Amino acid sequence: MRNHVKFTIPVGCCSKIAIIRIVFFLLLLENVALISATEEISLRKNTLVYGKTLARGVLLTRSPISFAIYSLMTKAAQCASTTVSSRFIEVIHDNNSKIENEANVAGENVYRAFRFWQKVGPIVAHYKFTQFWLNARQASPELRSQTWNKLHHLHAPTSLDVILELRGLYVKIGQVMSSRADFVPRPYVDAFGRLQDEVPAWSSDRIKRIVKDSLKTRQGLEMDQVFESFGEVLGSASIGQVHRAVVKPQFAIGGKTQVAVKVMHPDAEQRFAHDFSVFRWLCRVALPGWEPILQELQRQMMTEFCYLNEGDNLASVRTNMANSPYAKRLIVPEPAMALCSKNLLVMELLEGTKLAVAMEDRLAEILGGQKDLAQKVLKAKQQAVFEGEIVNAKNGNEKYSLFHELSKIIEESNNGKHISIVGKAIKTLQLMSLAKDIRKKLDLVVDVTGYQIMNDGCFNGDPHPGNILLLKSGKLGLIDYGQTRYLGKDSRLSLARIIAALGKNEKNPAEIADAMRAFGFQSQNNNDEIVAKQAALYFDSDSEGKAMGLATPQTYLQHLNSIDFMEVVPDPAVFVARTSFLFRGMGALLQQDVHTAKYWRKHAVKALKKEEASSSEKQ
Repeated sequence: MRNHVKFTIPVGCCSKIAIIRIVFFLLLLENVALISATEEISLRKNTLVYGKTLARGVLLTRSPISFAIYSLMTKAAQCASTTVSSRFIEVIHDNNSKIENEANVAGENVYRAFRFWQKVGPIVAHYKFTQFWLNARQASPELRSQTWNKLHHLHAPTSLDVILELRGLYVKIGQVMSSRADFVPRPYVDAFGRLQDEVPAWSSDRIKRIVKDSLKTRQGLEMDQVFESFGEVLGSASIGQVHRAVVKPQFAIGGKTQVAVKVMHPDAEQRFAHDFSVFRWLCRVALPGWEPILQELQRQMMTEFCYLNEGDNLASVRTNMANSPYAKRLIVPEPAMALCSKNLLVMELLEGTKLAVAMEDRLAEILGGQKDLAQKVLKAKQQAVFEGEIVNAKNGNEKYSLFHELSKIIEESNNGKHISIVGKAIKTLQLMSLAKDIRKKLDLVVDVTGYQIMNDGCFNGDPHPGNILLLKSGKLGLIDYGQTRYLGKDSRLSLARIIAALGKNEKNPAEIADAMRAFGFQSQNNNDEIVAKQAALYFDSDSEGKAMGLATPQTYLQHLNSIDFMEVVPDPAVFVARTSFLFRGMGALLQQDVHTAKYWRKHAVKALKKEEASSSEKQ
């Protein structure tokens, strides 16, 4: 007589978790049935599969019922086939450690995907329904703006909570979004801005274990043989975190014992790979047209999981910059390759402040130490850039707009009290000096990147504000070269032709379109005008879309694709385009309107002339 197990689910308690538990239970029973039905199975292979399934259930449900399922599985296997099931359970115990490790990773991935869609799914549905509702009502622009703004304020905090809970790829995407104040709605920029500095760090003990294992395995050294001290967390990001440390004199870098130690988070690589598959589905549902960009982003970002590569990148860029016209204005940290490994990077410590933070501090100082007011002013200015108000200032006069704005800032900083003409003039000059200084520093960073792309074919594909430091010497420090991108000669010159054509004052759509096709872009209808506009969107600015009332690059891209769909986007173009987008967002954060093609054109023209001269000499 068979024994039956009765499950009772109380009414009103049939939650998603309960359903998931039942599904996993059925999967386990199905696996047991396969054991009894197939005598010629490879026990080693299938044990791993069944073990992963079990671990997934344990990790996902996180309750005692999971262990009850394990007992039921064992008894059912014994009833189904005594010989096979006994061997199966034996192999489970013999390989427990390996199975547990792999199953934990697989189980966590299932749990992460479940948590992502549990939180993000309703948000996407809310946005989709709202879009349908607004279209059905033929809502006015004012109503649309008010409705979207309420939705953004409602969902931005929840989105941040998801990122901080899951970390991994979501932190990286959040950082990118927080640097695109001209692309991403203001509530999300404000919420995700925390990710530039406040990503929760892993415990010091866990990080030290990784450092100890790395040094012992690769260099055969104990941690105390290398470090005098291992100190505070300087920053935590999506893949790893950086600590301040002091090395023994024999490991000094350029005579300096103060170093920065970058340590990769545990299981970061597996977590990222899985998160990309989840986020790709989100793109299909909510961000159509951006999947090719995500695919290239994945290819490039998955190369970040070897700090030996990043060390080599740092060394290459450092050498290139030392031989460039920018050698006296920039510093790239020197890596200590003898101490580096796949998950450990030791490099020269650059003492400085992130550029955006330094700007905020200086503004607060001018405003009498009012940090809150400085933040308020910066947010308002960023919003003005986002909405195109700076571009469309009164009579097209940006200087008029700036002077008018400065006057309002000064009045607000004085809390309505009377301020003398002399005092107002001094503060105005200080603010204008700050704006000029910011512009010079941003100009330098964008200009240097153009030089790296067109001259060296080697550049940082992730230039967000956290990667630029204002050093005590007044120089800029360029850090974090995990996403270094290399362009071959043909790609570099093809791109140079596009930039040279885009950067002209009088643009020729046919010339730009021909250069795009020569690079490998293919559109459905070969419409020169639309292809030229796509080129501007990718490599220069999305200001034309804003002028049409299309507030984001996403909506502008969809508009252009509706006229002439871009069927092929060459891989080398994607990260250059992403770099251009990030600089535009950085410009908004630093209160500037950036057109990257105008900065990069001189380097593009020089690269083309150099190639032309070289070809002539060979002939």
